[in-house]
Amino acid sequence: QVNLVESGGGSVQAGESLKLSCGAPEYIFNFCGMAWYRGMERSMVAKIFSDDSTTYADSVQGRFTISQDKVNQKVYLQMDNLKTEDTDVYVCAALIRLQDCVPGYYGQGTRVTVFS
Repeated sequence: QVNLVESGGGSVQAGESLKLSCGAPEYIFNFCGMAWYRGMERSMVAKIFSDDSTTYADSVQGRFTISQDKVNQKVYLQMDNLKTEDTDVYVCAALIRLQDCVPGYYGQGTRVTVFS
């Protein structure tokens, strides 16, 4: 079992910012990559791969930034210009390589509420 611990959620007004953090064991960063998902359906928000390349959902492109600090074993999601539709539970995931990079482990999630 891999222990992923998210923090940084909260309630903010639309247009404001939040930064989520995910702590992971050091060896996780030798995996395929890390990602943030949201919602019960676990919609992909952002991914960062071992080569530091990134990909984003269209809905957050230009507003959210994923980054990783391998020394301190953290993955971050900087969320700017938040919208009410960003309200959800955000979950950190470690990506493992099967035929592709897919989520192998999930954290418990942190709630983000954006009010108008």
